[in-house]
Amino acid sequence: MHIFSCLSNISASCSYLYSHESDDLVAKCNVFYGKWIPDESYPLYNASQCPFAERGFDCVVNGRRDRGYQKWRWQPKNCEIPRFNVQEILGKLHGKRIVFVGDSLSRTQWESMICLLMQGVQDKRNVYEINGNKITKRIRFLGVYFSSYNLRIDFYRSVFLVQPGSAPRHAPKRVKSTVKLDKLDDMSKEWIESDFLIFNSGHWWTPTKLFDMGRYFQAGRSLKLGMGIASAFRTALETWVSWVESSVNRNRTRVFFRTFESSHWIGRNRNSCKVTRRPWLKTKGRDHSRISDIIIDVVKKMTTPVTVLHVTPMGAFRSDAHVGTWSDKQSVADCSHWCLPGVPDTWNEILLSMMLSKDGVTVQ
Repeated sequence: MHIFSCLSNISASCSYLYSHESDDLVAKCNVFYGKWIPDESYPLYNASQCPFAERGFDCVVNGRRDRGYQKWRWQPKNCEIPRFNVQEILGKLHGKRIVFVGDSLSRTQWESMICLLMQGVQDKRNVYEINGNKITKRIRFLGVYFSSYNLRIDFYRSVFLVQPGSAPRHAPKRVKSTVKLDKLDDMSKEWIESDFLIFNSGHWWTPTKLFDMGRYFQAGRSLKLGMGIASAFRTALETWVSWVESSVNRNRTRVFFRTFESSHWIGRNRNSCKVTRRPWLKTKGRDHSRISDIIIDVVKKMTTPVTVLHVTPMGAFRSDAHVGTWSDKQSVADCSHWCLPGVPDTWNEILLSMMLSKDGVTVQ
């Protein structure tokens, strides 16, 4: 199993992390298991001063009065995440292309990455979207260029990673569209020429986003009307694996896959949202996800090295950090997406420390 760092239930050596027990940069730890501790040095940026933090995620601008949710730092067990040094990071990313592919949670991480790195750019006019586009929920491509560093950070919207399709002729009336499990997104050819590829998928693999909208699974010309979501998700990931194994240049490109991001819906049907003032002290079962388990299981069978960013456990505590009603649509509560600045910044602190390490670690 090729993986850079630490998956759940796997003890691995994590590069670029400071050990509590030695001065070495390489220490035995699992960076995704630990606790959140208060830290007044956070947040690392002001969302209202970052043009790439969309209004819907800027909870302070949207009326949230408490800011305690911004002042928590992730503390892994037995090691430290390096303190964010934006100048060092920008220097090492000079001439690189970073590509995020996935759903709106991927877009949030993309926005967070840009806002973090912009803290090291004196003239903000040197950071711009290459086509002059504004961030919208449905736009399929956004590319931001840091001209002083010849650095590109791109986002591709691909909520299933595989190709959406129209209903086949003679399909039952309930079928309005399909997800083609055996065909990767047709934009995938644009992802290849990159130095870092970061994928996610999961929040659209639900009955409300699929069957309730008349969206069913398809493989070849065959409709899979009886296929369950977990089985379909695994099949889609196997299509993604085939693409990675055959198309990605492992001598240039490092591939990452982020696991399912914990949500905090409550109630019998988990359709109510109540954002707390402080993180939960216990994970209350939110540290496990069937989607995450499938991702980990599929990746560990790959021959191409892929780093799993297993963020599910760390996010499980953060019932305080969701958008809630502090979005651009305040009538609809949201316990899936995160405020910026917030939890996605921690994902990126970990991601950047991994990206800047020289080597991956192979775990058998």
